[in-house]
Amino acid sequence: MKIPHRLRYLALTVISWGALHSLWIADAQISVDSDWANYGNDPGGMRYSTLTQINRDNVSKLKVAWTFHTGDISDGSGGRKRSGLETTPIFVDETLYLTTAFNRVIALDPVTGAQRWAYDPAIDQTLEYGDGLINRGVATWLDRSRTAGEPCRRRIFESTLDARLIALDAATGKPCSDFGDAGQVTLRNVSGYVAGRYHMTSPPAVIDDLVIVGSAIDDNQSVDMPAGVVRAFDVHTGALRWSWDPIPPNTHATEKASTPGTWNTGAANAWSIMTVDPERDLVFIPTGSASPDMYGGLRPGDNKWANSVVALHAKDGKLAWGFQLVHHDLWDYDSASPPLLATLLRHGKRIPVVIQGNKTAFLYVLNRDTGKPVFPVEERRVPQSDIPGEVSSLTQPFPVAPPALGLQRLSTEDAWGPTAADREACRSAIGRLRNQGIFTPPSVQGTLAMPGNLGGMTWSGYAFDPQRSLLFVNTNNLPAQVRLIPRDKVKSVNKDGDFGPQTGSPYGMLRRFLQSPSDLPCIAPPWGTLTAVDMTEGKILWQVPLGSMKTSEAPMIPYRRDR
Repeated sequence: MKIPHRLRYLALTVISWGALHSLWIADAQISVDSDWANYGNDPGGMRYSTLTQINRDNVSKLKVAWTFHTGDISDGSGGRKRSGLETTPIFVDETLYLTTAFNRVIALDPVTGAQRWAYDPAIDQTLEYGDGLINRGVATWLDRSRTAGEPCRRRIFESTLDARLIALDAATGKPCSDFGDAGQVTLRNVSGYVAGRYHMTSPPAVIDDLVIVGSAIDDNQSVDMPAGVVRAFDVHTGALRWSWDPIPPNTHATEKASTPGTWNTGAANAWSIMTVDPERDLVFIPTGSASPDMYGGLRPGDNKWANSVVALHAKDGKLAWGFQLVHHDLWDYDSASPPLLATLLRHGKRIPVVIQGNKTAFLYVLNRDTGKPVFPVEERRVPQSDIPGEVSSLTQPFPVAPPALGLQRLSTEDAWGPTAADREACRSAIGRLRNQGIFTPPSVQGTLAMPGNLGGMTWSGYAFDPQRSLLFVNTNNLPAQVRLIPRDKVKSVNKDGDFGPQTGSPYGMLRRFLQSPSDLPCIAPPWGTLTAVDMTEGKILWQVPLGSMKTSEAPMIPYRRDR
């Protein structure tokens, strides 16, 4: 979906921890405590550091020590998709490791920013990757059986857009010859594989002697999309150790899924970041929606374990427990944020938990051993679909605490715009849509989705301060309009927006952000917020706008939200 120029102001340029780290490391003693060895620092993804050299008194005095340009940028011309820089560097062995939009892996000197080596997997940049040209980083593993200086004592793992898992020598950037076929393993051998539509955007997870990968699968393309399998490979040899499918295949599914208990679907894939608990031998998987996203008539039931957080036993990939955040998803409400592992003090007891948010802006807190809610979760009745053949879930799981961190309803009275004409246009647009709050199903009439598919919590996730039991979360407040298009009208529809054919189903799909003629959202700012949640009490401590519109000519309304 092309985003209008003014709406691009909503996007934030994210400076990763690795980049911030490089600003001060030249004057600091490098120690093991300064390592950032995983995407979220620790294996459980808290993003917490014990370092204290940067604090509130001196953070405003930081200056850029160096800048490194990858040069891997695409504006979408020349047959290539647009690119984005979404990598989070890791820092181990006094080296920064990052990835580029073109899947090159680069090692940098953290003091000077000088490139030590670069590896280019030479991906096909012209394939129709649904997420564009992006990669979020690498994972690492140390082979303690090898001595310092031996090849591939430390390995760097990357999963690529063209579906390969690659192991590199951290010291030289050369492929590890003993891993797979000359340093790489194909990930293309899955049911329903289509080049480009099946790809990888997030770093693998490493636990013990396993490297574990999920996949990104294009949304809204067809009923029969590739299976969303999660696979574990031996870190030494690249041999497949196990695989787990969020929605197990069934052998009796028919085209119309008319037999109870059968289904016709795919995806439910783990495209975001996984976390691990080595002590419990568990890997935590956030899963997305089943295919196709906006019509579920051919995939009856809850579609477990799509739209869930799942704990697997790392040694064999068997299910330990699962918790579904959205039943029979019709809104593309993926579990996009990484599961975060922490310990909370509740009623005098220390409880190991998994904190999982999703695009609904709900935050779920689950017991890490059992998957049962630590704060109550209620199944509440929600609006039902009016589409023939669609059987939407009667209820959805609503956390009692913490409260939703973003807006979940937008009325005509809430319509916003920088001018009177904009506001009237937004009121009119909202009034034409089916609009019963969160979980209003898609319709032929058109449905207001609040949050939209880019609302709530996304892959950027959250950070946890274990000293104060505070969770810091950024959320998007962006409404969308979604319309189902009968199959016989798909060819003639004006595809001004994000169009998905949903081939094999009775309906195509068209969605776009709900915007005024000025291209700004029809909801009052802020369109992004940063929230601090007291995880002991399950309460919002504070919430402030995230991002700025200072460069826009549009007048802004002061932010105020009563809680």
